Amino acid sequence: MLKNETLLKENDLKEILRELNSGVRSWQQEDQTQLIQSMMLHIGSLDSELRDNLIYGSFYELIREKNLLEHSLLTELLEECSNNLLCKGIEEKESDLVFTRTFTSLLIALILYRDNEDNFLSEHKINECKDRLLAYLSAETDGRGYVPVKGWAHSVAHMADAIDELVKNPKLNKASYIEVVGTLFNAILQEDYAFIHNEDERILVPIFTMLEHGLEEQDITKLLQELPATLKVKKEQLDVQHHRILVFNCKSFVKSFYIKTNGKPKYATLHKSIEACLNEL
Repeated sequence: MLKNETLLKENDLKEILRELNSGVRSWQQEDQTQLIQSMMLHIGSLDSELRDNLIYGSFYELIREKNLLEHSLLTELLEECSNNLLCKGIEEKESDLVFTRTFTSLLIALILYRDNEDNFLSEHKINECKDRLLAYLSAETDGRGYVPVKGWAHSVAHMADAIDELVKNPKLNKASYIEVVGTLFNAILQEDYAFIHNEDERILVPIFTMLEHGLEEQDITKLLQELPATLKVKKEQLDVQHHRILVFNCKSFVKSFYIKTNGKPKYATLHKSIEACLNEL
C-alpha cells in the first residue's frame, strides 16, 4: 500500500481523471497504483462530479467497459471494499460517510459483474461477499436518495445493483436466495425516509433475477402475505408520520411489483398474490 502522503489530493485526482476521460492522457502511461488507491481514498468525496462522474465513471470504464484491471487487483479491491469501506460510519446518523458506503456498493457491483464475465473469484469469496452485502443492507439506516448540494446517496438503490450482480453469479448457493429476498423486503420497511427516487423498482431488479434463476414464487408469496400484518404491528409502535412513510414505501413497492408482473403469463399466480397483498395494505 502507498503511504497517504503519496496519494493524490481531490483536486489533483480530479484533473487527472478529467484528462483521462477526454483522451488527453492515457491510462497505460499513468502510475496506475497511485491512481487506483487515490480513487479508493476519495470514493465517497462530497464533490459529486469527482465521486459520481470521475471516480465511479472511471471504475465503470476500467472494469466493465474495457476490462483493464487485473483479476488480482479486483480481488484486492473487493477485500478493501468489504472489510474497510462498506460499513464505514454505519453507526453515525446522516453523516457524509454514507457516500463512501453507497459508492463502495457500486464498485462491488462492478467487480461482481466482471467476475460474472471472467470467473476469477472463488465460491468462498462470493458467499462471503453475500454475507457482507446483506449485513450492510440490514444495518444501513440512512435511506436518503438525493442530498441537496452533495448529490446522490441512494443507499438502497445502489445496494440493489450490487445484489443483482451477486445473484447472477453461478457460484452463489441458490439456497441463499430466500435470505437475500427476505433482506430486500426488510429494506422496504423504511419508516424514516420516503422512497421517491425509484428505490422500489431498483429492488425489484434482483428479485426478478432470482425468479429467473430458481427462486420459488412461494417464497415471495409468503413474504407478501406477511406484509399487511407487519404494518398493523408497526402502526401500534409508530407515530402517524412515520407510519405513513412506512405504508407509502410498502405500497409503492407492491404497486411496482404488480405493474411489472401484469400481463405476463409466467407470473400469473404471483400476480394474484401481489394483488391480494395490495388490497390489504
